[in-house]
Amino acid sequence: MGYYLTLGALLGLSAGLAPGPLLTLVISETLRHDVRAGIRVALAPMVTDLPIILLTLFVLSGLAGFHGILGAVSMAGGIFILSMGYESLRTTGFDMKLQDAPRKSLRKGILTNLLSPHPYIFWLSVGGPTMAKALDRNFLAPAAFIAGFYFCLVGSKIALALLVGRSRALFKGRAYVWTMRLLGLALVVLALLMFRDGLQLTGLLAAPQT
Repeated sequence: MGYYLTLGALLGLSAGLAPGPLLTLVISETLRHDVRAGIRVALAPMVTDLPIILLTLFVLSGLAGFHGILGAVSMAGGIFILSMGYESLRTTGFDMKLQDAPRKSLRKGILTNLLSPHPYIFWLSVGGPTMAKALDRNFLAPAAFIAGFYFCLVGSKIALALLVGRSRALFKGRAYVWTMRLLGLALVVLALLMFRDGLQLTGLLAAPQT
């Protein structure tokens, strides 16, 4: 269970700190209105992601016996995580442009997350297969994965909303850059593990003997 909690936390932290539409909205709402507006945006994934998770688990449950397809999904997830790692490794800072927009922070956060392809890609290629694999151990393992993921995903965005209210220069600082690069290295390792699992499922790589 500890493995899945740590894995969820790593992925959630990486997604929470990575530049993207939702992070931009968290920061812009904080600067334009107040910290509470930024926190409301940060909470958007808690509203939008449940249907996505249920849909991906339903789809993957129908593919449980098709190891070749599941292997391909695992390798697709590896590519997605590798791209996240690459973007994190080349981070030099985060430029954020403010645009005029009315308040209604939570609604804007929900729409931003629903219209972004990233949650769908993540849960179909990474999150869903990981939870399906965790279910083979016990029901607490996928719960630990989700808890670690959303605690760090939402928590990191809330923390950034609190910090950006104090210093807009935070996203140009060395601490942010090196945090993202260290997360990038961890994501590259995770991508390689997902490639390995995919190759084993497709039969292109022999599974270790137990």
